[in-house]
Amino acid sequence: MLQFEDSPQPELLQWLARGSLKQNLLRSIRLWAWLHSLYGNNQHRLLLEEPFTFADWRNAFFSANHPRGETVPPVHDTDCACAKTVAEWILDPNWNVQEIQWRKTLQQHDEISTAELNELLQQRLFGVTRRSLQADLHILAELGWLKRQETKYYRVQEFPTLPRSENSIFYQPQAVPVLNPDLELIAQNLSQPLNGVQRFFMEVVYIVSPEKQERVEDWQEHFKLLWQENPVLPVRLSYQSSRVKKTVGCIVYPVCIYYAQRAVYLCGFGQTPTAKGQWYNYRLDKIIEIEDLSWDDLDLPQFLLDSHQKGNLPTPDEIQIQMDGVAWGFDFYLEHQVMLLRFDRQFSDYYIEGTFRHQTFQSISYQDAEQLILKHGKTDKQQLLKVLHSRSKTDAYYRLKYREGDTNVELRLRSWRPKVEVIFPLKMRQKIAQEVQQEAQFYSENWS
Repeated sequence: MLQFEDSPQPELLQWLARGSLKQNLLRSIRLWAWLHSLYGNNQHRLLLEEPFTFADWRNAFFSANHPRGETVPPVHDTDCACAKTVAEWILDPNWNVQEIQWRKTLQQHDEISTAELNELLQQRLFGVTRRSLQADLHILAELGWLKRQETKYYRVQEFPTLPRSENSIFYQPQAVPVLNPDLELIAQNLSQPLNGVQRFFMEVVYIVSPEKQERVEDWQEHFKLLWQENPVLPVRLSYQSSRVKKTVGCIVYPVCIYYAQRAVYLCGFGQTPTAKGQWYNYRLDKIIEIEDLSWDDLDLPQFLLDSHQKGNLPTPDEIQIQMDGVAWGFDFYLEHQVMLLRFDRQFSDYYIEGTFRHQTFQSISYQDAEQLILKHGKTDKQQLLKVLHSRSKTDAYYRLKYREGDTNVELRLRSWRPKVEVIFPLKMRQKIAQEVQQEAQFYSENWS
């Protein structure tokens, strides 16, 4: 009989994370605890018949009065496994974990702050939703720790081999393809430690709170399973939309998941929160619920059903083409327009010139800027030319195509202020002027 005896050392947790340990640490520790419940010694192994279901494991693992609902269970019984904190699991004397060394090794590996680690250790390891626990089972099957047959699971006769590098303390899983090929090459060249020291680190802006990270992981796992079906089914999303300031229901065909700037998004083809267009980027942490539908569902929008029946549902490649070549902005489905920017010359020389923003982001002469206004301006041509003629010819001018209303583009323009001026289009210029006036009021105190 196979027996799992490993303690929760960072090397094992990294392998179970299948990616960033910092982002997936809670789930990695939980998967480790799962393995002890399935393969541990007599003290920890659950008495489960073969095959077993999630319900079988749940009933054996938790107390008899453990809630059966879809929400995070409250602390209902101090003896229930869902009440134990991460620290209680890891620092159990059975595992012989030296806390100081464990903390030090973990923090050195993934730059986890002491405050972050302290907060995580006080969380309840199994105080999560049923959906999260079922996703755990799917992950264990994918990693080779279980055999899955529909909703039933079998213990394996041989454990998967924990991958290790001869020169690395930690196994680094194969990276997701980086969309920027130049950055991908750098990552490949420096991903492994040199003489035992990690020299390459990547700091990615990620704004999803730890409280919502579990939800993001659940939805990623949900779509991963959905995309393995043939045909891929449409879904109904309950979505908390910032754009319309309310929770809406949308039926979409899920095309792909995309990380952009700050968060992870589902690119969905179908209904939208704004009731405009047929595409929308849904932030995963703002999806409240997902309901799988069938292609026979009577609520499907006609254009989505037609695309399915004609066999021309969109693919991820189509999205990438729109992002790469057409216009600047992540919301690829928005209308694109031409923009004219003016930068302070010194700022441009140091921070803009020689950088890549988008294929359409190009430096132009003062004379070309005049022609751009004449070509694309409407009733505001003379007004915009007057603005341009009041600016220095030695400043830096750039033309680009952008997605009108794209949040990421607007955030970038704000980050360049006051060294950038939007000259054209007039609508964007007026919007920024209003923002600047409102912002100036915050600093209007008379300190004299």
